[in-house]
Amino acid sequence: MDRAREHTTHTEPREQPASRHGGRHPCSGRSATDATALELLVHGVGGTTPERMLDDPRTVRVTGDDTAAVFRRIDDADAEKRPADYRGKPVPEAYVWCNLTSGNSSRALWLLLLPFMVVNLAHWMRPSTRGRRRTVRLYGLLVRLAGLTLTVLLVAAACEVALDLTAWQCAGARACADAHTWLGFLSPAVSGDGWWSQPGRRLAVAAVVPAALTGLLWYLSHRTWSAYESQRPMDRDDGRAEEEEPAPDSPEGDGRTHIAPDVGQKAGATADVQETARVAPDVEDTARVALGRPGFWYGRRLVARLRAAHAAAGFLTVAAAVGTSAARHDRRAGGPALLELLGWLLNSALVLLAVSVVWVVCRRGRSERRLDKELDENLVRRLPACSIAVLVLAVVYAGWSRPGWRSTGRLPGDLAFGGITLVQGFLVVALGVVAHTLHRSRPDPRTAMYGLAGPAVAMLACALGGVMSAGVAQRVADWLGGTQDALSGPPVLLTWQASVIPPLLLVLLALLGWLTHRTWVLREAETAAVEREYGLLREPPQEQHEPQKSPAPGASGPAANGEHEAQDAGRTRRIARTRAVAALTDRAPRVVAVTSTVTLLLGAAALTGALVTGETPAGAAHGSYDVVAGAAETAQALGSWLIGVGFLLFVTWGRRAYKDASARRTIGILWDVGTFWPRAAHPFAPPCYAERAVPDLTWRMATWTRSTGGRLVISGHSQGSVLAAAAAWQLTPSVRRRVALLTYGSPLERLYGRWFPAHFGPESLAALHREVDCWRNLYRRTDPIGGPVRLTSRHGPQVDAEPFTDPLAYGRTGAHPLPAPILGHSDYQADPAFVAERKHLLDRLGTDLPGPRTSP
Repeated sequence: MDRAREHTTHTEPREQPASRHGGRHPCSGRSATDATALELLVHGVGGTTPERMLDDPRTVRVTGDDTAAVFRRIDDADAEKRPADYRGKPVPEAYVWCNLTSGNSSRALWLLLLPFMVVNLAHWMRPSTRGRRRTVRLYGLLVRLAGLTLTVLLVAAACEVALDLTAWQCAGARACADAHTWLGFLSPAVSGDGWWSQPGRRLAVAAVVPAALTGLLWYLSHRTWSAYESQRPMDRDDGRAEEEEPAPDSPEGDGRTHIAPDVGQKAGATADVQETARVAPDVEDTARVALGRPGFWYGRRLVARLRAAHAAAGFLTVAAAVGTSAARHDRRAGGPALLELLGWLLNSALVLLAVSVVWVVCRRGRSERRLDKELDENLVRRLPACSIAVLVLAVVYAGWSRPGWRSTGRLPGDLAFGGITLVQGFLVVALGVVAHTLHRSRPDPRTAMYGLAGPAVAMLACALGGVMSAGVAQRVADWLGGTQDALSGPPVLLTWQASVIPPLLLVLLALLGWLTHRTWVLREAETAAVEREYGLLREPPQEQHEPQKSPAPGASGPAANGEHEAQDAGRTRRIARTRAVAALTDRAPRVVAVTSTVTLLLGAAALTGALVTGETPAGAAHGSYDVVAGAAETAQALGSWLIGVGFLLFVTWGRRAYKDASARRTIGILWDVGTFWPRAAHPFAPPCYAERAVPDLTWRMATWTRSTGGRLVISGHSQGSVLAAAAAWQLTPSVRRRVALLTYGSPLERLYGRWFPAHFGPESLAALHREVDCWRNLYRRTDPIGGPVRLTSRHGPQVDAEPFTDPLAYGRTGAHPLPAPILGHSDYQADPAFVAERKHLLDRLGTDLPGPRTSP
């Protein structure tokens, strides 16, 4: 692809002087100006190429790098110098950001981080509220603690595989060591009681694996932190004071501070008062929406703090697995007093550092109301360093010679995994109580699951982490033990957790059946709607006196071309079925609610069964009724098989994604949706691409409008519309006057508004409409993702257009001699109405705009 040097200078934009019209809003319906207009295209999930976005094989990179960049057609590279050639049409520009989520082969490793990503989503699903600051803080605190337990769970699973199953059980059993000769130097029987064969030294060697895993997570987090969180957003000077206090509806749960909206005026300084008065209206609107705050997309300090805490938690987990086993042996009667004392000191150090980690996770972090450029360097460096030092001491302590120590049975993993599961269950239930309290204080009928979406997703994250841990442990135990059952196997709790998978699958099959039934019912209802909209049914005589609506500009279909198309039952069913399937998106809250509730109950049953019986499900049911014993054996065997197959599929998918760019693109679609939000709950989650994309878009819009004085339409499709809205919130008032927002196939209200009400709820979208009055939203009834934003006319001009006709024609017509496809979520620009809507937006920007800024 052809490339050129940047055509714009990245100088920091400042506030424009107030216009001579006294601040009148430019959306006045005036005709288009003679200045060049720009359409900044932002693609959606799955990625694309600039050639496809611009419909031209010859493109040039205007600004950006190989990760994310802005492109133009070669013929449009110098469009600003030829404004006469673009009178009446905008210059198209494409912002391509797909490499932020589906770039090189290392993205395949992100599959391991899926539970972390899901729990981070739960943090942002907080219900909207006002005036409950402590409750909001408590919500964020509980989610961050749940994220910390997931880190401990992942490292504990690695310790179970490396320390317990491999070094303790397999190396301690001659049959297993003979079958796996690479363990011979660790086996007392094979090596003849060699130096490395003592249990403590075997554990010390095996500790390299979980410690390396923790180091890898730290490295990935630091690498992505440098590339994403360290991207500086546009620094805005709004003339407010530096005093801070929490905002009424601020997300204090993520540990951030906020400037109060009313501290911008200082008594005594006339110039300051005038400056504050000039920006006060826009400042007030922006301050109430978190996404409009300057520091929202700059989580550098917070992620660094959480990364240090979670890395320390991982190393401490490894140190506990190595050191506590030796300490428990030394506490037996007749043990050396010195080693027993060292064991107690080691346990005390572990507890002290663990308390420090929890304190750091609970402590408040960055500020959203300003760019928090500071770093807690002492904390970020010393906490992981201290935990590594304790790990080294634990390894040395465990490796001390203990001639009478023998490895039998399994390490006490049941207690560790049981404690993690119990804490996670408590956190999820407490989170549900807090979320319910917040929702009741400000109920919104459109909020998903009545405000309980966050706790439900947190529950699914914990369940996903448990399944992954149990799957790895079960597969490794089967591989090491073979068919002879020479090993004691993984902890009983992990077997119980695997055994509840078949009942959970039955519930999921029941949900699938319910969705199929709902699709059939909706298809029958949509069939009549399709026949009516395409004019396939004759109107009743009593309705003939009603005036017929004139088609909208650029509209297509039977109302526009006046042709009566013959009915095709198969075609009607396909259109109706597409609409019915698209409507199933609105049933997702019920599916998530049922799945998370059943998962919580089955998890509680598994924990109770493991703690009460101390045996596997088959062993606990032995001797009971034949039906019970048969069901337990079947569930245990089928669960073990399913979790093994799932683990193999997981590894296969990751391997394929590592080698295949198309598979990485598929995984990238998951990350496009799941990694939009900053890493406020878990630092090891996949990075937030919006912390790079939103500043990119903001800088591009600000610098272009400042240098040219032209009008700009930011045109976002699907997830790109969410990025466009977030970027529009970040603009200064002077830039915002020149910008129109065109969203199509947008999940702003349908998904984000329902699942993330605190940030995309009705009040937030209404505030966006007040700030960006020139906004138009396009959607189709066949689109499973996009939908209306549901803003009424009292917030300004109507945002939602009439639903686009899809397909454009029912059958063969003069305008469409070949069958028109059902487009659904794609190719909105193929509809003639799209061009008309875009032109109408540019016309609405008006002519009373200030001219371009000149350099001083």
